[in-house]
Amino acid sequence: MNTDHAGSCDSAYKDELSERIRLLCMSYPAVSERPSHGAPSFFIDGKRSFVQIRDNHHGDGRFALWCAAPEGLQSLLVDSNPELFYVPAYVGHLGWVGLRLDRSASWEEIEFIVRDAYLARASKKQQALLSGRAVTQP
Repeated sequence: MNTDHAGSCDSAYKDELSERIRLLCMSYPAVSERPSHGAPSFFIDGKRSFVQIRDNHHGDGRFALWCAAPEGLQSLLVDSNPELFYVPAYVGHLGWVGLRLDRSASWEEIEFIVRDAYLARASKKQQALLSGRAVTQP
């Protein structure tokens, strides 16, 4: 799935992609969903957030994911493709990365970012449960 929508997305596209992301996030161990700061957000053990789906946050015009990231990944991604990746408000200083869903993100990139976000916030036990497990496309 190529998500090239050049900065504008219709609501059907946003709903479809949000549902696919929701299914992906919920496939990981101990994940729950609840709104946080007005956005669908995914938590490990109900307390450690790792992904938010953001739509036009404070009028920024972006349909995006905000994802926790392992140390160093944020700068690597933003430097490599600033049209697709950015430092999100409020959580960017914590190393989180924004992934624009209204640009040319592939489903494989989305899976990679979500998996890394989960692993960045999961316990060692939860990481071990996930190791070797192939992520299936919802």
